[in-house]
Amino acid sequence: MELLTVVCRTAFFYVFILIIYRIMGKREIGQLSIQDLVVSILIAEMVAISIENTKDSLWMTILPIVILVILEIVAAFAALKFNRFRNVIEGKPVLIINKGVINFKEMVRQRYTLDDLLLELRSNNIKNLTDVEYAVLENNGKLNVFKYNFLKIKSENPFPLVLDGVVQRSTLKYINKSEAWLKDLLRKEQVEITDIFYAFYKNNRAFIIKKDDVRA
Repeated sequence: MELLTVVCRTAFFYVFILIIYRIMGKREIGQLSIQDLVVSILIAEMVAISIENTKDSLWMTILPIVILVILEIVAAFAALKFNRFRNVIEGKPVLIINKGVINFKEMVRQRYTLDDLLLELRSNNIKNLTDVEYAVLENNGKLNVFKYNFLKIKSENPFPLVLDGVVQRSTLKYINKSEAWLKDLLRKEQVEITDIFYAFYKNNRAFIIKKDDVRA
């Protein structure tokens, strides 16, 4: 009888967790943020305990999982609305390599070792650091590498200037521009920073997408 109970609980939680993850809109495992990973570990732990303790009520496991899902959904909406909250919860992408030069200070801050970096570069078939224009360590720990072209001409990759109304000062520093330059540019375009959904810099030009354009 106890064996049958374990089988039924396992089947139930299999279906239940599939539904829960569909509700939360989870991405593939390699794209999970720290927040997603914590929730996943907690859910897995509670389900494992519930399957082992067959005498406990299912509701003692279902209720905490439902609370976790609600907290996750609320946090996701808050992250969409508030950039600072998103940075605290999910972190920010950081520049690890800039024009072939390693940013060791940022590597120490992120506790990202040289072995980790070389492994990722080898995974991208890169043998020489000088072939890398820049490499970005994303929130999920993945290193995105952008190589120089054959003639090592500066690439045309877009650099974010404003994200959801927030100025990206690290980008301005990278492209050797000041906030005064950005404000002057936006004044000419007759747009406020708070009204911008996404603005980026490419080919010595700034491109602006307003929040109203996105809503439309």
